[in-house]
This record gives sequence, C-alpha cells and structure tokens, in this order.
Amino acid sequence: MVRGINSAWRFGILLVVLLAGGIVVNAWEYLDETRVARTELRNFPGTIGEFRQLGVDDRFDTQTESVLRADDYLLRNYRSQDGRLASFYVGYYKTQRNGATYHSPLNCLPGSGWDMSNPKSVMIAPPNGRTAFPANEYLIQNGRDRQLMVYWYQGRGRAVASEYWGKVYTVWDSLRRRRSDGAMVRVSVPVGESESDAVKSAEAFAALIATELPAFIPD
Repeated sequence: MVRGINSAWRFGILLVVLLAGGIVVNAWEYLDETRVARTELRNFPGTIGEFRQLGVDDRFDTQTESVLRADDYLLRNYRSQDGRLASFYVGYYKTQRNGATYHSPLNCLPGSGWDMSNPKSVMIAPPNGRTAFPANEYLIQNGRDRQLMVYWYQGRGRAVASEYWGKVYTVWDSLRRRRSDGAMVRVSVPVGESESDAVKSAEAFAALIATELPAFIPD
C-alpha cells in the first residue's frame, strides 16, 4: 500500500514538472523578447584614448555577411599617435532565438588560413572603473602576417571568455529577462619585433574600447 502511494506521489511530481516545463517553453516561444535601446555600431567613437580611426570602416563580402548573420557589426582600424595599429571587430545580435549567433574565432580563423597558438586567458581592466573581465588571447599567423588577438563575448551586463558560459548565460537571461542579445568582440594588433609589446598594446586597446561598449552592447 505504501509503495503504491509513493509511486503515485512520484508520478504526480513528474507530471507537475513536465507540465511546468511545457508552460515555460510555450511561454518562452509566445512572449516576444524585450527590446533594449542601443546606439548603432557605425557611431562608435573614432577616437579611443590615443588611438584614432584609420580610414573608413571595412565591410565583409555578401557571402561572409550571410554566414555571420549579425544584425549590426563594425570592422574598423585604428592607429595610435606613436604609430601602433589595432583592428577592432564587434558583431552584435539582437536575438539568438532564431539560430543566428556569434561565431567563435576558433572555428572561423583556421578555415581562413590562420594558425592559432599560445592560447592564454587574460583579464581586461577598463580604466573607467568597470569590473575587470576575462578574455581569450592568441597568437595568430597567416603566412608572414603575425598578429596578437584578444576576444570575448559580451551581452546583458556580462563579458566572458568562455563560449560555453556565454551560451549558458544567454539561455538563462532569455528565460529570466526575455533577452538573448549579445556580441562577440575581437581586437588584434600586428606583432613586430617584440611580441610582449603587441600583448601590451592589444590588452590596453581592449580595455579602452570596453569603456565604450555598453552604449552599443546594452547591459
């Protein structure tokens, strides 16, 4: 008799969980996402610290854009007063519910002929007092072109190095805040005679742009 009661309780609990899960999934599909105000990336500052925009913004070809499926992106070069160069890319997605999402450089760059080495996790500390956050750092090379790359994932008030945790937070925020907007941010600088100088330059530039990003990638 007791065994029968316990089985009934287990069945009842399982039924409640399944019904609750169904309600959550259907509500998630039914409710539209919360839209947040943001500034378009083409209005990103042309002056970042001692760096100034170099030339006009670059654009990908149609095929690349169709693969990226970003709702907004920026690909821009900067040069400092002492001649240091930096390339900046950010691809923003206003929603990731429809399958469009940021692409990891780990997948894209090797397919474009780039070798990636010396992986590191680094902390980027914005100078405006915002919380320091982790980012990925790689030495990348294509022929004689050697660059130091720093990248991370950002959205809804978080900046993380891990693509896995970026996805986890996206699902959580989609349920909790009805938001799945986010972006991948990448900085790269050429490596000259000193790799350590390239590291310092890339990390410093990444810290500077991080202070400006919340207007374009909303918290």
